[in-house]
Amino acid sequence: MLQALRILLKKPPVIVGIVTALMFQVIFSVIWMTAYSGVNDRMNELTVAVVNEDGEQSKGIADRMAETLPFHTVTNLSAAEALDQLNHRKIHMVLNIPAGFNEMIQTAGSTAEIKYTINEANPVTIKSMMQGVSQSVTNTINKQATAQGVQAVLTASGAPAAQAAEAAANLTTRVEGTTTSINPVNGMNNQMVPMMMVLASYVGAMIMGMNLQTAMGMLSATHSRWTLFGARVVINLGSALVVSLLGSSLIVSLGGQIEQGFIAFWLFQALFLCTFMFFSQFFLICFGPAGSLFNIISLSLQLVSSGAMVPRELLNSFYSGIGQYLPATYAVQGVLSAQLGGPGVQAAAGSITIVLLVAVALSLVVTLLKKQRMPVGAPSPAQMNS
Repeated sequence: MLQALRILLKKPPVIVGIVTALMFQVIFSVIWMTAYSGVNDRMNELTVAVVNEDGEQSKGIADRMAETLPFHTVTNLSAAEALDQLNHRKIHMVLNIPAGFNEMIQTAGSTAEIKYTINEANPVTIKSMMQGVSQSVTNTINKQATAQGVQAVLTASGAPAAQAAEAAANLTTRVEGTTTSINPVNGMNNQMVPMMMVLASYVGAMIMGMNLQTAMGMLSATHSRWTLFGARVVINLGSALVVSLLGSSLIVSLGGQIEQGFIAFWLFQALFLCTFMFFSQFFLICFGPAGSLFNIISLSLQLVSSGAMVPRELLNSFYSGIGQYLPATYAVQGVLSAQLGGPGVQAAAGSITIVLLVAVALSLVVTLLKKQRMPVGAPSPAQMNS
């Protein structure tokens, strides 16, 4: 066994395998620890719309809420405008103070209601954050309502302090919060589909590309570079359609949501899977086996910067910026819309198509510039001149 061990440890594939395992640890540790550092300190990058439909009567409450919320707040939107931006994922929650709110909190025996609306077609952390904040906001408004209510009671009736305290106790439960969702998610399994699809698609594209590159290396002496590149295009396109059909079918059969229809979901997956194939194969075409290292880096970068797990707004400027140039960002945006509902599939598909075309163009340029091995049986330049 020791002899076999010594021989194996000298074999290049074994050495490459060990080094690859080490590089996975190094690359993922560095990228993930730096990408998610300080996420909780950037909560103010998330946006909440405060819609006051009660006019001047509740302006004080709305202003104090905008000042105390740990998020960036906008107060100049109508209810319809706020819901539209929520559906487009430009804001993350709508907080609505309905008409008559101030009158209700000052009327004995009545209960005022504040409405929260969340778009669930977002990373799972958005929903949990906003639900926690909505409860905190309701408690805060209750305290503010108590102060206003006691002041109104004292002003109107000149009640003594004991009676005012009793009124305050009653008013602390005068405000209730109601949370509704648009594009609701049916279970955690559906919430995790975007991350799963990005991870499975890119890793599958990486492994396929490595094997395809090895096979093309074997044929490079007998076939021209353009013939092989054309074959690569056909294989990638055909594989993307077939593999994505299987993936989409499995998701549906296992209870997955498909709000915009199976065909749209399948074709969008085929598009970004094909893009992943050309994107990952570019590094192999350009750098050979060493391109796998760049693919490991690319995989880690795309998982953290795509917004599949943590909203991109909470990342630092480096990772948020680099995510704009990586296909997984637009894959996640499109899957969220195609799977859970909401606009944005067409825009995401357009961005992914641009990345696809750039990857194909760069691969063509590298193929053109690289030297080709002389096909077997082809005359050498010396033979042609003799």
